[in-house]
Amino acid sequence: MTMSAPTLTPPTLLNTLSRYWWLVLLRGIAFIAFGVLAFMWPGPTIALLVLLYGAFALVDGVLALAQAIMGGNVESRWWLALIGVAGIAVGVITFMAPALAALWLLIFIACWAIVLGVFQIMGAIKLRKEIDNEWTLILGGALSVLFGLVLLVQPGAGAVGLVWVIASYAVVFGVLLVMLAFRLKKHAAA
Repeated sequence: MTMSAPTLTPPTLLNTLSRYWWLVLLRGIAFIAFGVLAFMWPGPTIALLVLLYGAFALVDGVLALAQAIMGGNVESRWWLALIGVAGIAVGVITFMAPALAALWLLIFIACWAIVLGVFQIMGAIKLRKEIDNEWTLILGGALSVLFGLVLLVQPGAGAVGLVWVIASYAVVFGVLLVMLAFRLKKHAAA
């Protein structure tokens, strides 16, 4: 009787995400908290918005990067790593040059939202065969892309109006991430 070595198969994207579902939940909560804070104080100076956004992007980037590092194989987590690195870069740039960041905040937010949305959609497409109702990830990604495009096309929006748009986007996207996290938790328990 010969014994063969056990074969290890790399974890699927669903396994990776469901194992660390709580990081998706924390990202959703961070989005919702950012949105609620922006709704509560729509009239502060642009400097406060810049610093609040910088902190938010940094926290979201760290959480996404942590999820990528803790995950499975490189093929199934590179998009989370890119989201994380982009969020951290935007957060650091915002804190290092707040005056410049105030001028470019709209472009930072728009580009970041588009990149985030594209990678969320790519992740959802990869999950399609592994999970039902991946629509939360697709809808969140589409919402991010649409939000970014609107900001690029109509940059003349007022600061308060922009705060309300950003807050709405953050709350809706956060809720979608929270919904996804609880779906992933069910897969983690299985």
